[in-house]
Amino acid sequence: MYIHATLAQINFNMSTSTNSPAMPEQIASFLEEQSVVTIATSIDNQPYCASCYFAFVPGDNLLAFKSDSDTRHIEEALKNNLVGGTVLPDKITQAKPKGVQFMGVFSKAEGTVGEKAKKAYLRKYPVAGIFRGDIWIIELSKIKFTDNTLVFGKKTLWER
Repeated sequence: MYIHATLAQINFNMSTSTNSPAMPEQIASFLEEQSVVTIATSIDNQPYCASCYFAFVPGDNLLAFKSDSDTRHIEEALKNNLVGGTVLPDKITQAKPKGVQFMGVFSKAEGTVGEKAKKAYLRKYPVAGIFRGDIWIIELSKIKFTDNTLVFGKKTLWER
């Protein structure tokens, strides 16, 4: 069974309005500063995770990354485009955990938004332009940001 959905079709207890609330600055800043996303897919109740370099596209609230279409995570995300994942700091401080857990909708970077995503990715990783692979995006729909650097147990939620 293959699942394909758009954000308007997903029920994460979100409004179906096209106007989403602005992403809190602390979440956007965190995502802009990091390099690696772990993407979780699932087909036939079999989970799989892959780590990829990414660029955050602020305003559109997208994660852009490059990968070959014949990799397991891309093949699975093309069959079920509802994905989850995490972003941890590039430098982890064990005493002060910090990171993002997210849900979103996966797609190939196409059209105007796709061009914006490609530019953001290649601006962050210019050398990636010489390697094979396509640019893909995750349209973030729900985020839980944990930041224990100031207060233990501090969580910030955001939903599209």
